Amino acid sequence: MSYDGRWETVHVSVDQRIAWVELHRPEKRNAMNPKLNSEMIEVLEVLDADDDVGVLVLTGAGDSFSAGMDLKEYFRDVDAAPAHVQRKVRRDNGDWQIRMLRSYAKPTIAMVNGWCFGGAFIPLVGCDLAVAADEATFGVSEINWGIPPGSVVSRALAETIGSRNALLHIMTGRTFDGRRAAEMGLVNWSTPLAQLRGEVEALARELLEKNPVALYAAKLGFRNCRELGWDLAEDYLYAKLEQSQFLDREDGRSEGLKQFLDEKRIRPGLQTYIR
Repeated sequence: MSYDGRWETVHVSVDQRIAWVELHRPEKRNAMNPKLNSEMIEVLEVLDADDDVGVLVLTGAGDSFSAGMDLKEYFRDVDAAPAHVQRKVRRDNGDWQIRMLRSYAKPTIAMVNGWCFGGAFIPLVGCDLAVAADEATFGVSEINWGIPPGSVVSRALAETIGSRNALLHIMTGRTFDGRRAAEMGLVNWSTPLAQLRGEVEALARELLEKNPVALYAAKLGFRNCRELGWDLAEDYLYAKLEQSQFLDREDGRSEGLKQFLDEKRIRPGLQTYIR
């Protein structure tokens, strides 16, 4: 299916089961405005229903991932709007970046190709995995114009880079590059910009080899069990295991165990089962 021209602020292309989703406001460094947020909700819904898509890669047009929230359109342009309009602007922002992306049914990878500031940390951390260009520039610069970080940026940083690193950048507004982002755990690794797309594509193809039902259960299990005590986590994760076995049409657990234990055709620590 072709998605050419379907959305104005988001460009989508699908190549061999990888959906390349590009935030497309290059004249604004892909800053996220209300229109982009509403379109991203639709993009995620459409790609979720597309059986030809197995992995989603989120990136930005030009030399930026995203400069964060478009503050003029978020605040100045809606200051005088009715309350229900202001609620929708905030709801759309949270719907795709927090609620939809974090629990998306298909694996997601953030490909940070350049500038990544402020509110852009939310979808970055919302993706399951992230790879950045060494040359990418990250920053939480709100303190420099006299406001604290907006939305749940601080929560995203606390989840990934820890309190000392997070507070350093929140309180000073200092920028850092892709290498430093990898050192702090904000992204999985960084690589020269010229190699970025190739490495992300290789990672996406590796994920495509895995059982999609098991992948979904595994990522939800990890995200949710972090908020639970040990006993509740044990109960929850066993429930996710049993649910995945029930929903798995190809019965990957049985096939994988057969190939490993009975046929001795695979080594799970080094390869996936043959589907």
